[in-house]
Amino acid sequence: MLSNLEAFFIFASMEKVAFIINPFSAKKNYQPFLNELNAKVKDPLYYISESILGTDDFIQKHYAEVDVFVAIGGDGTISTVAKNLINTEKVLAIFPAGSGNGFSNETNFSKNLDELLEKLKAKKSRKIDTFTINGRLSINVSGTGFDGKVVKEFEKTTRGFKNYIKVSLKTFFSYKPKKVKFFDEKYKQYNGKYLMVNIANTRQFGNNAYIAPHASKSDGLVDMVLVKKFPITYSPFFAFRMFTKKLKDDNYITYLPVSEIEFKVNTKNWHIDGEFNKIKSPIHVKVQPSSLNILI
Repeated sequence: MLSNLEAFFIFASMEKVAFIINPFSAKKNYQPFLNELNAKVKDPLYYISESILGTDDFIQKHYAEVDVFVAIGGDGTISTVAKNLINTEKVLAIFPAGSGNGFSNETNFSKNLDELLEKLKAKKSRKIDTFTINGRLSINVSGTGFDGKVVKEFEKTTRGFKNYIKVSLKTFFSYKPKKVKFFDEKYKQYNGKYLMVNIANTRQFGNNAYIAPHASKSDGLVDMVLVKKFPITYSPFFAFRMFTKKLKDDNYITYLPVSEIEFKVNTKNWHIDGEFNKIKSPIHVKVQPSSLNILI
């Protein structure tokens, strides 16, 4: 618990902070967070978002007087807030409330409000990379193929990790790999059919599933991960290596560190930071170095 003196200093540092809550994240159970916030911060500036447009409008309305915008939700919510802050000195902070929380895990934000308030009081931040897919912002991991289809089917459920596993297993057996064709001569050797193609700015999807264990969010590159459809006997090895940060180039996985790349793929089903999107080929991926200021 915070002392009265600590609470006073935190209150003084909250004057230029806004909290943006996605009420649909975490099984719509945002009220405990809001109750705790109101108990620890006097008259906090917050917004319970009902739409992306509503979030955008709130940020623009308070843009001049707010230095730090706190996203309360999953990776999709964080990305929605972040796109308003790209290439500015405004700072993004996070209270994770999603089903996977990949970006939150990678940027050291926990479900501890006291820790967040301490970070807000310290006011330290640093710049990290983001990237775009045909102009659409991504901050964590985006992809097409198998995982794009999984996200599409997953959004029809009540979410949660167990449902994600169920949908993944069901989709795996029926999914046909997609054709990928690169434009640049040096990548044409990788033309072929793939179970999934991921673009990774950080190491993990979420839930500590590390699809790109050597990816860095501050090196000016993303890892393009090409995964061929593998036999069911390989599945335990793939899963074990993914959850122990040991995935690497082998007969089924190829890693291509790139700052910019173009290719075609014969599907429009993508996920961007875990949110389903329809995106037409050709696909243009471009890193935006040091474009997002994040609280540390």
